[in-house]
Amino acid sequence: MNTSTTTNPKYLYQIIIIGLLFFIFGFVTWLNGSLIPFLKLACQLNTMQALFVTFAFYISYFFLALPSSEILKRVGFKNGMALGLVVMALGCLVFIPAAQMRSFPLFLMGLFVQGMGLALLQTASNPYISILGPIESAAQRISIMGICNKVAGILSPIILSSIVLKGATALEQQVLTMEDPLEKARLLDALALRVIAPYVVMSIVLALLAVMIRKSALPEINLEAGIDADGDEASSAKTSIWQFPNLLLGALGIFFYVGAEVMAGDGIGIYGKSLGFALDQTKYFTAFTLVGMLSGYIMSIILIPKYISQQAYLKFSAILAIVITISVYFFSGTAAVGCIAALGFANAVMWPAIFPLAIRGLGRFTQTGSAFLIMGIAGGAIMPQIYGLLEGSMGYQAAFQIVMLPCYAYILYYAERFK
Repeated sequence: MNTSTTTNPKYLYQIIIIGLLFFIFGFVTWLNGSLIPFLKLACQLNTMQALFVTFAFYISYFFLALPSSEILKRVGFKNGMALGLVVMALGCLVFIPAAQMRSFPLFLMGLFVQGMGLALLQTASNPYISILGPIESAAQRISIMGICNKVAGILSPIILSSIVLKGATALEQQVLTMEDPLEKARLLDALALRVIAPYVVMSIVLALLAVMIRKSALPEINLEAGIDADGDEASSAKTSIWQFPNLLLGALGIFFYVGAEVMAGDGIGIYGKSLGFALDQTKYFTAFTLVGMLSGYIMSIILIPKYISQQAYLKFSAILAIVITISVYFFSGTAAVGCIAALGFANAVMWPAIFPLAIRGLGRFTQTGSAFLIMGIAGGAIMPQIYGLLEGSMGYQAAFQIVMLPCYAYILYYAERFK
C-alpha cells in the first residue's frame, strides 16, 4: 500500500476497529496484575501458586493459536474476532461460581477460557494490522495499537484494584491475626465475592462488542497479496513453514519478550511485596510499568521509520532493557520499582518490531506463521513460574536477573540477526 492509503476513510475505519480490539486485549490481559495479589489473599496462596494466574492465562495461547488459525481460514477474520469476544465473555462468567466457592482451580479455568478467546483475537488482529500498510512501517501501526492496549492496561488494574482490593492492607493484617478459622473463612469468602460484579459487567460488554464486530463493515483481507504486494515473493519458492528462519526465531523472540513483559508488568507487584511495600501500594504498580510502555509507544511512533528503522530500534531497546535489568539488582525500595517500571519503556517496541519482521515474506503461510508467533505468548506462562521456583531458593533479586537477562539477550540477538 502507498502512503495515500493512510488518508483513506476505509483505512481509518479499519484502524479504529482494530484499535478497539487492542483496547480490549489490554483491559482483560492487564487485570492479571491485580488478580495475582487478590487471589493470593482470597485463596491464601504462596507466591508460586499465585503466579499460576499468569500460567493459566498465557498457556492457552500455546494450545489455541494453531486451531485459531484454522478457525480463521474457515470463518474469516470478522466472524473469528466476534467468536473470540464471545469466548472471552464466557471466561468472565466462570468467575461467578469460582468466587462463590472461592475455588482457585475454577478461577484458573476462567482465565484459561479468556486466554482462548484472546488467542483467536490476536491471531487475527496482529497480521491484519501488520499488512494494512507498508511492512516497513508496521511497527509504527502496531505501536498505535499498543497505545490503545496500554491505555486500557493502565485503567484496568486501577479500576479492579479499587473494587476488589479496597482496604487490602488492613484485610491482610486482619487475616493474619484472626484465630477463629470459621471467621477467617467468612471474611475471605466475602472478599472473593467482590470480583463477581466487575467480571459480569465485562462479560456483557464483550458480548455487545461481539455483536458490533459481527455487524460491522470490517472487510476480509488477502493475506498473500498483503505481504507479497510489498515486493517480497520469497514465499512462492517455499513449501513449508519451517523454511522461514525469521519466523521460527521470531516465535522464540515473542516467547522471551512476553515472558519479560509479564514479569515487568504483572510481576512488579510481587517484587514490590518482596521489597516490603504494603499491598495497598503494590496493587497499583502494574500501572507504572504500563505508563512506561505507553511512553515507549509514543516515542516509537515519532521515530519509526522516519528517523530509525524498526530493526535498529529493537536492538537499542534490547540493550536498554539489559542495562535497566542489571540496575534493578543494585537498587532497593522505590528505585528498584522505578527501574522495573522503566522496563516498560524498553519493552514497548519489541512486539511491534518482532512481529512484522517474523511474518515478512510468508505470503500464503501468513496465517499459520501468525499462529506460531501467538503460541510464543506462552512465555508469559513459563517465565513467571521459573521466577517463582527460583525465588524461594536464591531470593527475589537473583531470580529476577536469571529470568530477565536471557530474555533480553536473545531479543538483542534476533535484532542483530535480522537487521
